[in-house]
Amino acid sequence: MVEGCAVASVLGMLEEREAAAQLRAEGLREEVARLAAVLEAAEIELDRRVIAREELLEALAVAAAESTAVTTTEAEEKRRRRSRRCRARWCRPGGKDCR
Repeated sequence: MVEGCAVASVLGMLEEREAAAQLRAEGLREEVARLAAVLEAAEIELDRRVIAREELLEALAVAAAESTAVTTTEAEEKRRRRSRRCRARWCRPGGKDCR
């Protein structure tokens, strides 16, 4: 009979450990579900930030291209004006003595 009590005692102990492991596994599943939701929110935020950065870079590139085009046009206009000037030192630009 002592042997039967020992087996029952060991069996009871194993059942307690199994129940504790089950509770732990259940708690971890809940934690994983919570973390999955947190991860999804973080990934959505990351995607938004990446898109915002890419749109900003695109807008800056367009603005830089437009600025370069305007600057180039202004530089070309200055060159044209300079090329129409008389190179003589004594000449007054736009004066009647200018050739």
